[in-house]
Amino acid sequence: MTCRPYPKIELHVHLEATVKPERLLEIARRNDVKLPARTPDGLARFCRFGGFEQFITVWVKTTGVLRHGRDFRQIVVDYAAELAAQGCRYAEPLFSPSEPMMRGVPWQEVFEGYCDGADEARELHGVELRFTPDITRNFPPEIGERLARWAVRYRDRGVVGISLGGSESRFPPAPFARAFAIAREGGLRAAPHAGETAGPASIRSALDDLGADRLRHGVRAVEDPELLTELAERGIVCDVTPVSNLRTGVVASLADHPLPTMLAAGVKCSVGSDDPVLMQ
Repeated sequence: MTCRPYPKIELHVHLEATVKPERLLEIARRNDVKLPARTPDGLARFCRFGGFEQFITVWVKTTGVLRHGRDFRQIVVDYAAELAAQGCRYAEPLFSPSEPMMRGVPWQEVFEGYCDGADEARELHGVELRFTPDITRNFPPEIGERLARWAVRYRDRGVVGISLGGSESRFPPAPFARAFAIAREGGLRAAPHAGETAGPASIRSALDDLGADRLRHGVRAVEDPELLTELAERGIVCDVTPVSNLRTGVVASLADHPLPTMLAAGVKCSVGSDDPVLMQ
């Protein structure tokens, strides 16, 4: 089956979760990092999860192999090849730089690796990539502020905004307001995760406290008709990921997904893959 017939864009995908098991094992061997399985099939089985918190555990145990600029560059170029094969011409992928930083990788090496990968991807595959680095809300807000400053430094290398990800139900948006202010003052846009595993109050905070220009997910807005109307009237785009929402238990079935209701209310939506290797 091919997906090439028409040009596409991808606005909600995490680069660390685009790495296929074979490549993940190769990088793990290169960096002398142990994974929970030793074969592609075993790793694929490990990556099956039930619910959002188990997904976070799988994420941590697999993405921890990424330790060097070469790794970050390689996964960008690999993913761009897949995009090109699907007829995708533009993407705004996310990456989570504070996580490798906490493992001892310098901020600069993380950003350089990803941005170098985007340059190579453009040359090899003709795909244009722009980045929206993800603040990990499970870490202290001060780390998010440092991330925002580094993101601004790399605005001329393709960083166009910042996001906020992680355990939304445990860590609300408001404490990260300063990080998003730093990014905004530096010319970057705001596209946080909100309205996935937490309800309308999380979306409201993302709009009011973080100045969100766009929302990753936003599907829980259907629980508040006034908020849904506001999203439509303000032209806030929600980068919706139906399969991801099914895998993490946000919805019980695709038939129950809020996307049709959002579209009927006039909310602008894109459809993304979120974490494609983990969400199969």
